Amino acid sequence: MPWKRMVMELGMGTDIRGSDYTKAATRAVHNALRQNSLVVADAFGKPREEMRVDIHIGVQNPDAVDKQAVAAMLPYGNGSVEVVKGGMDTPKDDGTVGTIMANAALIVYLDLLDGKDWIAS
Repeated sequence: MPWKRMVMELGMGTDIRGSDYTKAATRAVHNALRQNSLVVADAFGKPREEMRVDIHIGVQNPDAVDKQAVAAMLPYGNGSVEVVKGGMDTPKDDGTVGTIMANAALIVYLDLLDGKDWIAS
């Protein structure tokens, strides 16, 4: 059965004082998760644990994000994490990194039959 894209959740997270890219990224994922109540797996008779969730994070310093910590934010499903340049850094008066803003997009997939066969099941 092919994977079908079902839902996209969006979130934003910050680390205001700590200059921690992972903290901002995990907060962005938390924000995306808490703004939605996904019942899509239930609606198709699938266990939530079978969902595939692709997590996309945008921050100014992608290499500074702990991908395992970001993936651990998922309450269920199997996740993959991609971190790209994005988000925003707001510098302090001395020019060093101050506030970090991360953006997250979580794309949820289910393994469903092709066509409309799944509607009748």
